[in-house]
Amino acid sequence: MLASILSLGLAGIEGFVVTAEVNLAPGMPAFDIVGLPDAAVRESRERVRAALRNCRFPFPTERLTVNLAPADLKKEGPAFDLPIALGVLACAEVVDAKALRETAALGELSLEGAVRPVRGALPMVISALEAGVKRVMLPEKNVNEVRCIEGIEILGVSHLKEAVAHFTGERPISPIAPVQYSQLLSRREHSADFCHVRGQRSAKRALEIAAAGGHNVLMIGPPGSGKTLMARCLPTILPDMTFQEALEVTRIHSVAGSVPESGLLTERPFRSPHHTASHAALVGGGAGALPGEISKAHNGVLFLDELPEYRRDVLEALRQPLEDGFVTVARVSAQATYPAQFTLVCSMNPCPCGNLGSRTQPCRCTPMQIRRYLNRISGPLLDRIDMHIEVESIPAERLSGPSDEEPSCAIRERVEAARERQRERYRDYPGDLRINAHLNARTLNRACPMTDGARALLELSSEKLNFSNRAYTRILKVARTIADLAGEDVIGEEHVSEAVQYRTLDRKYWG
Repeated sequence: MLASILSLGLAGIEGFVVTAEVNLAPGMPAFDIVGLPDAAVRESRERVRAALRNCRFPFPTERLTVNLAPADLKKEGPAFDLPIALGVLACAEVVDAKALRETAALGELSLEGAVRPVRGALPMVISALEAGVKRVMLPEKNVNEVRCIEGIEILGVSHLKEAVAHFTGERPISPIAPVQYSQLLSRREHSADFCHVRGQRSAKRALEIAAAGGHNVLMIGPPGSGKTLMARCLPTILPDMTFQEALEVTRIHSVAGSVPESGLLTERPFRSPHHTASHAALVGGGAGALPGEISKAHNGVLFLDELPEYRRDVLEALRQPLEDGFVTVARVSAQATYPAQFTLVCSMNPCPCGNLGSRTQPCRCTPMQIRRYLNRISGPLLDRIDMHIEVESIPAERLSGPSDEEPSCAIRERVEAARERQRERYRDYPGDLRINAHLNARTLNRACPMTDGARALLELSSEKLNFSNRAYTRILKVARTIADLAGEDVIGEEHVSEAVQYRTLDRKYWG
């Protein structure tokens, strides 16, 4: 007796269709799984056997062989428990083998038959849709994650008995009605808002530019000056993610196993790893080459507080993703490429004691201590940070009394208008170009026309301040964003002048 059922595997953030072939043949009792399974897949034998017996289903006493095709792709995780169990029941003639056609199944089984959620449900369902699969049966707790996918029937089950009752026709399961992405976009409720930040107008202006163009930011200032608060306010002025961006983000978090119960992620991620985070935690790794913090921050904000306290090798690992927008995690047993297009926001003190340049507290650090502290951040990494902002302490008298600070919603309107100008400009550009920070050498000159005065000012500034070629292009991209916020098509002298101001701190502190 031979039965087959479709299932789904995972490789990085991409899924692939797997055919679970179950063969029952005469011979000594045995239960073998072939097709390059890992340890979790091989252990499915015991979970499936116990689940079937505890659910009072017959378990064949002859030789069972399960082949997971294609056999040259590694199969990982417990998601094959449910299809293997259904295939065994088809061989035992409890379920009609024909009823299993055109349905892909995935889910982990408990010993009593409950269907538990699995990692990577969203990318696997998307791959099933692309492969032409008509319906997918998956754990009920994974349904919210995939409820926005249209064009494929989603069947949610919580127990093996429900799955069997569906295929026998005893109690058919109704497909989940798809939900429009616009219905999931809820009203924003953030604990931080720029109206809570007193003063710091220049820093707020810089963060508005960073949000409009997707630029990286470094804030330098004494402790308690509001650097962390402003960083946490940055997501409040970012535009809503498009449906495609939400799918990209949720796929990454689904593979990492960090999708919330609400399902599809509609808010831009804000990741703030501790400064003791390892290289693998930030970039990704582990036995399964799982995504790290920089990939989980895709389409959102990665905030590194106390930047010099991070290990040198961890910081240097950011250089390639900041340029390329993706990261490849290679391990002995697995390799995966994850997107990593994020806005990097960093904060640091100007010296070990934090009081260098303070108006109220004297600095207790020696020049050698300050130099050693600043040298923890390399020049190549600084070059990849578009804007350097100096944040000053706010006098106590300005912290009390009524506030007339601009709220995040007002800033967000200007950011959305600038982003819309960029979308219109880059509509006919090659590649998936959406914001100014992603301009490359091929598109930079076309997207950044300048007046003669602006070009002369930029060349003079680069010569006098010894900017590198990378810093030159970063200044040009920031000036393009400043012009977009002003509603200008051509970059003028005032736009270049403001952009250059955001590159002088590396000369002040590191020069």
